[in-house]
Amino acid sequence: MDHYGLDPILGLLLPGVGDIIGALIGLYIVSIAKRRGLSKAVIARMLFNLALDTLLGAIPIVGDAADFVFKANEKNLHLLESRVTATGKMSSAVDWAYFAGAVCAFVGMCGLVVYGFVRLVEWVV
Repeated sequence: MDHYGLDPILGLLLPGVGDIIGALIGLYIVSIAKRRGLSKAVIARMLFNLALDTLLGAIPIVGDAADFVFKANEKNLHLLESRVTATGKMSSAVDWAYFAGAVCAFVGMCGLVVYGFVRLVEWVV
């Protein structure tokens, strides 16, 4: 998505909704990381990258420009490639805390984008 510039274009054509679609497509890289056994901390970082990209991209016009600069999918791909094998296990409680926090942030950011989009539609209509 980032390599071909599809994420900002999708966000520009479908404000708010396009950013969520882009984030859902970006979850594919996260699922590969999960299947390859990367630590929960790395997966949490990937989810945070997607959440931040979704939040930035949801800002009309400025967010689409930010999508050209902040490339969450490329960052996540780099994380995946640089940590193909999980090394240096952290304590289980810390791993779960990172993971739970990242999932909450991701869901919250997506919810915030949907809420903003609904409010924008209500304001326009």
